[in-house]
Amino acid sequence: MHDSRRRSTQYSGPETRSLTARLALYAAVLVGAAIMLFPFLWTVITSITPEGSLADGPTLIVDNPTLGAYRTLVDALPIWRIVLNSLGVAVASTAFQLVTGSMAAYGFARLHFPLKNVVFGFYLATLMVPLQVLVVPLFIEMKTLNLQDTYFALLAPTIASAFGVFLLRQAVSAVPLELDEAATIDGAGHLRIFTTIVLPLIRPALATVAVFAFMGSWNSFLWPLVVIRSPEFMTLPLGLSTLQGQFTTQWDVVMAGSVVSIVPIAIVYLLAQRHIIAGVAHTGIK
Repeated sequence: MHDSRRRSTQYSGPETRSLTARLALYAAVLVGAAIMLFPFLWTVITSITPEGSLADGPTLIVDNPTLGAYRTLVDALPIWRIVLNSLGVAVASTAFQLVTGSMAAYGFARLHFPLKNVVFGFYLATLMVPLQVLVVPLFIEMKTLNLQDTYFALLAPTIASAFGVFLLRQAVSAVPLELDEAATIDGAGHLRIFTTIVLPLIRPALATVAVFAFMGSWNSFLWPLVVIRSPEFMTLPLGLSTLQGQFTTQWDVVMAGSVVSIVPIAIVYLLAQRHIIAGVAHTGIK
């Protein structure tokens, strides 16, 4: 009997320590989630606070919540037109990056041509060039082609993405070559292999690139600020910047616009969350 008690004590020790470690991990995750979500919660609360201000610091209690800031936002800006502009440009930019990125990734991963690795290296080197350096030559190009203040001007710099090509190339390289060889024996060419074999197998990576491309276009501010002058082509970040006055700012209205800008990104991420995790894990991006 004493031996059985001693063995039960020995086995319960590690289990207890393991349970304690799991509880501590869950508590740390909850604290981290609360810290990450607090700015968004504060934004929502400020947007429904009458004459909300940032000077008094964060507060989670609203005495008389109201949607007046959202009504003011609709009256101050053609908000639905602006949202549609941002949505259309973001969707088009995402579609172009998926098409160009996946085709270039297939070429770099499967085709053989002279100086392939050198070309790929130079292509990746463009990741180190910030947009601020390219703004002036891009604007001169748009002005020379008489394309400034158009939807195409908003879209042009984001048609292709070096990061998307790199991520998708990693995914295509992970697809077994035996599948290509089997399809080639059956008479399939590169186009059929690309569309029927490679693309279905790299869907997680495509979803990851799609979310990054959508977020990058949706949050873009500098390039629309440079190339757009007419209100009818204004995107959401550019429109929200007009809400800040020179001397006073209605922060509840600004926060209402921020909520409008955050919601689509949150929806896109939640819908593609599973694919993003799978894509990042599959391609080895840390």
